[in-house]
Amino acid sequence: MTVDPAAFSYATPDRPELIRAATVLPARRENIEFTTADGLRLVGELALPEGEIRGTLITLHPLPTHGGFMDSHVYRKASYRLPALAGLAVLRFNTRGTSSPRGTSEGAFDEGVGEQADLAAAVDFAVRRGLPNRWLVGWSFGTELVLKYGALPPVADEVQGAVLLSPPLHRAADHDLDAWAASGKPLRVLVPELDDYLRPAEAQERFARIPQADVVGVEGCKHLWVGEKFASRALQEIAATVLGEPELVLPTQWAGPVAVAPA
Repeated sequence: MTVDPAAFSYATPDRPELIRAATVLPARRENIEFTTADGLRLVGELALPEGEIRGTLITLHPLPTHGGFMDSHVYRKASYRLPALAGLAVLRFNTRGTSSPRGTSEGAFDEGVGEQADLAAAVDFAVRRGLPNRWLVGWSFGTELVLKYGALPPVADEVQGAVLLSPPLHRAADHDLDAWAASGKPLRVLVPELDDYLRPAEAQERFARIPQADVVGVEGCKHLWVGEKFASRALQEIAATVLGEPELVLPTQWAGPVAVAPA
């Protein structure tokens, strides 16, 4: 089933409304497709601010064999909110063989190997669309793709840096971290206190190989960032990093048109 991302029905309330999990704020949304170097058609969505584009998030989702896809909740909420709240374009897509309500990308899951071409194709799409200040955002399995391939050409030449959510460091090895260190590109690493795979103290040790890595422990959080408190924290950290505004505070209320996402 293909969904129409522009089909949300907006209404303007009499007073500012609290931004909730299903709140959708105005943006220019479109279904997109692009093709990898090995000939696979990948599907996704691009959400653009209605005004100036101040930065671009190229998102890499969690492990598809464990339920990860472009609609994984932090990324879905990023597309609902960050174009309006922070002027950020949000590019979400399904890696090879991954399905979501948007559709299914061609190919089959390749354990993070063939997915190098998926990452490169997404970045190339953003470049061809003229999207500025491009940052990679990886979550769980997506962090492995960022760490393994984000500091290598051609991707490294086209992105400013990366933000990682819940990096397990299963597939990414020390030589991948060393490549990031050599690139000099900024890396913000958000590590849940109660993560199932890598917790803050160990993350500090592992990421010490990258002098420019900023490792932040998130108290009370788990690997999947469940709950509005933690999803909002992730969006706050991402926006502040990409915009270079450490003191940025995203609004928690919205006074303009709003829609409600279907359950």
